[in-house]
Amino acid sequence: MIRRLSLAGVALLSLAPAAGAQTADSDALVSRMTLAEKVGQIQSAAPAIPRLGLPSYEWWNEGLHGVARAGYATVFPQAIGLAATWDADVLRRVGDTVSTEARAKYNAGGGAKADHDRYQGLTIWSPNINIFRDPRWGRGQETYGEDPYLTGRLGVAFIQGIQGPDPAHPKAIATAKHFVVHSGPEAGRHAFDVDVAPHDLEATYLPAFRAAVTEGQVGSIMCAYNALHGTPVCADPELLNGRLRRDWGFKGYVVSDCDAVDDMTRFHHYRPDNAASAAAALLAGTDLNCGGGGRYAYADLGAAVSQRLVTEGAVDQAARRVMAARARLGAFAATDPYADIGTERIDDPAARALALEAARKSIVLLKNRNNALPLAPGVNLAVVGPNADALGVLEANYHGTMVEAYTPLAALRMAPGVGTVRYAQGSTLADGVPVLVPETALRTGAGSGAEPGLTGDYFDNTDFSGEPRLTRTDRTVDFDWDKVPPVPGMDAGRYAVRWTGLLVPPGAGDYTLAVRVDRCFDCAGHDAIRLYLDGRLVLDDPGTGKDGDLTVRLHAEGTAPHRLRLELVHSGQDQGVRLQWLAPADVQRVEAVAATRGADAIVAFVGLSPDLEGEELGIAVPGFDGGDRTDIDLPQPQRQLLEALAATGKPLVVVLMSGSAVALNWAQDHADAILAAWYPGERGGRAIAETLTGANNPSGRLPVTFYRSVRDLPPFVDYAMTGRTYRYFQGTPLYPFGFGLSYTRFTYDDLTLSAEALPAGQPLTATAMVRNVGDRGGEEVVQLYVTPPSTPLAPRRQLVGFQRVRLEPGESKRVTFQVQPRDISAVDAAGNRAVEAGRYRIFVGGGQPDFTAGMEKSLDVQGRQPQAK
Repeated sequence: MIRRLSLAGVALLSLAPAAGAQTADSDALVSRMTLAEKVGQIQSAAPAIPRLGLPSYEWWNEGLHGVARAGYATVFPQAIGLAATWDADVLRRVGDTVSTEARAKYNAGGGAKADHDRYQGLTIWSPNINIFRDPRWGRGQETYGEDPYLTGRLGVAFIQGIQGPDPAHPKAIATAKHFVVHSGPEAGRHAFDVDVAPHDLEATYLPAFRAAVTEGQVGSIMCAYNALHGTPVCADPELLNGRLRRDWGFKGYVVSDCDAVDDMTRFHHYRPDNAASAAAALLAGTDLNCGGGGRYAYADLGAAVSQRLVTEGAVDQAARRVMAARARLGAFAATDPYADIGTERIDDPAARALALEAARKSIVLLKNRNNALPLAPGVNLAVVGPNADALGVLEANYHGTMVEAYTPLAALRMAPGVGTVRYAQGSTLADGVPVLVPETALRTGAGSGAEPGLTGDYFDNTDFSGEPRLTRTDRTVDFDWDKVPPVPGMDAGRYAVRWTGLLVPPGAGDYTLAVRVDRCFDCAGHDAIRLYLDGRLVLDDPGTGKDGDLTVRLHAEGTAPHRLRLELVHSGQDQGVRLQWLAPADVQRVEAVAATRGADAIVAFVGLSPDLEGEELGIAVPGFDGGDRTDIDLPQPQRQLLEALAATGKPLVVVLMSGSAVALNWAQDHADAILAAWYPGERGGRAIAETLTGANNPSGRLPVTFYRSVRDLPPFVDYAMTGRTYRYFQGTPLYPFGFGLSYTRFTYDDLTLSAEALPAGQPLTATAMVRNVGDRGGEEVVQLYVTPPSTPLAPRRQLVGFQRVRLEPGESKRVTFQVQPRDISAVDAAGNRAVEAGRYRIFVGGGQPDFTAGMEKSLDVQGRQPQAK
């Protein structure tokens, strides 16, 4: 509810401080608060203070790849897909769109003078710039990959997009997270202690955060759940007040990950109670306490002050920092430079075009035997696989609600140049994991008028009374209605839907039907579900809020249809509904092979989903544990599907949709072509169809290494970098970091260095000519690597530059890189960084040396120069 302020409050808020006066005005406001009021303001759900004209403000908002959890928004490719673009300008423009849409929602909710609940504010808890050190981590999809340099460049660009060009008046405030050394396992994230070597801390885990602060001028940092060397990072003064503020000059505020301060008491056992934990965090430099489960440890700061564990002055300092941030966002100004941003800017044509551009650039061509791609004009396709027609693999996690989206199946049906399209789901994602009941198993109508799907009756009440507001055929029951109505004009908070039709099993066997309600985790009310089979009520959940699927078993003697009715009553805050199943594996494979008859080629959409990999998921099936993976192979049901499809002898194209690297060993040996499409966002289906048909020439590059097996990896819980990522891995990867093919070919010549003997501490300029020698226009991602002198701690090589170049057939361009001394510096065992003397190898090409064509030269660095922390 939006509460309007009193005239006295408006008078206070009408003060219009200049940029230099904002801090003084926010300090003055804090000076008028009581201790209890100040403590309230440094909790993420900051209450209103009516006597000061201060509205309530919830600091928690999400914008990882689009504004999340706040209704309609542009849904861009998941962060790992954005990283695969290797395009800093795309990341900047995506960040700019995120803050524009956040401002639009903020303005629609009353602007600075109104109360704002969770997901309605201007403090965006993105980007996630943790290093994706191990493909088993389920949240790695939220990052920009495994390389500190690439992560730093993309993170800075995204932050600059979010915050805008005026530091005194940011459009929104970005939050770089999770500081620091945080990348799973999810199961122990609230209590684990990382005992990482000083070398790895400085060489791998800190650089992206340093860049976010010193170059991106990020306004906020989120400290992580874990401990570092025995101290929870949210209570580590050397990390927060030392490295972050003293060494890097950070001027913003630090927010805890949600419940991290409470975790210090409950799981780390760092302090005996929350008063002591809150005092430790505050003194270390954590200004704002997020309590995702309602556990605000900072609520005990009053007790901590009375117990003399912390002074009121320390509370004042944190309150001044957070209120200064609100001041910079315009909370107390009479005028707002962003007041004209309206809801028409949400998912507008420019945002949709950017979502499509990002999706196109994110797609990585991993294999293309005998130029199997692009597909020939007029090709008849068999489209198969559990990810061909599921909205969830477009959205990923931390997402908004898509205004309009097309799955790969829907996009291929509309794609110019594609003939007939036959579809079969083919398999589940993994053993024991339900997937969407496909359109091929649903029928509405009778006789010649029957069509795939179910009849959906949409009521603008919760008792199915009267005539439905709308009746339509829904191909599947796969809906995300988070904070939006199912039908335009209906109440988003109160409706009912009844789906009726036939369930047509593809063959005899035992089936499990599952109704998955996407439950809200932080709300009071939940939605009711009823499922009827052949007139019998088989599922009845009044809205318990239970996580997971509501399931019922069905034995089918054959393919005889069963009457089905599904009812949803939406009176809570749950976010959507899916009708899913587990079908007999052999029956599904037979159906998939049958779909290939008459097809010229097969496109198989395989991979993972946000139901399998993600944040603290309640899943434990073979290969998966709590959101992480225990095995990086493609799950067995999908491998068996690919083998059955290949046995038909038809050309087989595999499209991998996932948030992380999957070991596609069998596909690499047997498929004709392979694309990695990640979780590609609202325009992802179209981008995939364009790439398959040749309208888009793939130009993405891998931001992570694809290993062949978990046997290639150190233990998941080990944070040492030895044997991890392209910089330290000694084996042969399935696909290397930086890898990606094109429908055209590029060559390199005339690599020139500004100096062959470089005094330590001097920048280096490297230039090279890049030529398109193929017959198609395309984009090349030119990559610059340095191989340092061999020492026990030195990486095998490291990325120091990248640029995207568009070239038409026969066209060439000279690409120039400016390499800073820090980019080629080394880190010793004590964590000290310096440019060291010795012979370096400089390589430029379309990927790493040893894996792609390019040019190389030697560089002699003379002398030594230490680098700042």
